[in-house]
Amino acid sequence: MTEIPLEHVHVAPDGDPDRAPAVFVLHGRGADEEDLLPVAESLPDDLHVISLRAPDRLQGGYTWYELDLSGGGLHESQPHAADFRRSLELIEESVTAATDAYGLDADRIGLLGFSQGAITSFSLLVEDPGSYDWVVGLHGYLPDSHADLASDGIEGKPVFVGAGTGDRVIPESRAEAAADRLAELGADVTYGTYATGHGIGREELADVVDFVEARLE
Repeated sequence: MTEIPLEHVHVAPDGDPDRAPAVFVLHGRGADEEDLLPVAESLPDDLHVISLRAPDRLQGGYTWYELDLSGGGLHESQPHAADFRRSLELIEESVTAATDAYGLDADRIGLLGFSQGAITSFSLLVEDPGSYDWVVGLHGYLPDSHADLASDGIEGKPVFVGAGTGDRVIPESRAEAAADRLAELGADVTYGTYATGHGIGREELADVVDFVEARLE
């Protein structure tokens, strides 16, 4: 089996695993590869689920990057550039390796990320839209490093952006700005706001499930 750079959990589909579609799951800051499995378990059973662990330890969990707070604190934070680039490359390498190792359909790969995982997912999509069939980003934003990039091939790409009206970690306005920018680039954006804080509630999860089911039809 091809070595996959990032530690991960793999959940095989209920049906034939050969060339089945897949979703790569990217957790938030301070969590781990098991944190979003309850969300992934709500998705259609014919998906490979590969939940990746971020590379750096943070307290009891892991982080994709350290925060650059020079812009004015947590609400204006940005990814630390070097850390962020390293994680983006590790994820890209892990997607390629897992596609080979688990026999995934390379044309039907989605990303699902929360918080730092959403920020990372949006950035991966902008950099290389041809590698991803759809993206779900919950309670995240598009960082400055990627907000002004052109993105050839993103036209019509389905993207779900979720935000919490009571989110005190990543304000709703930052998620809305990401949705607006992705739409400007040509992505087919579904934007939802929910009466939650920095977490995924039942209504948001139900909308995510509907979105992913529609992508697999």
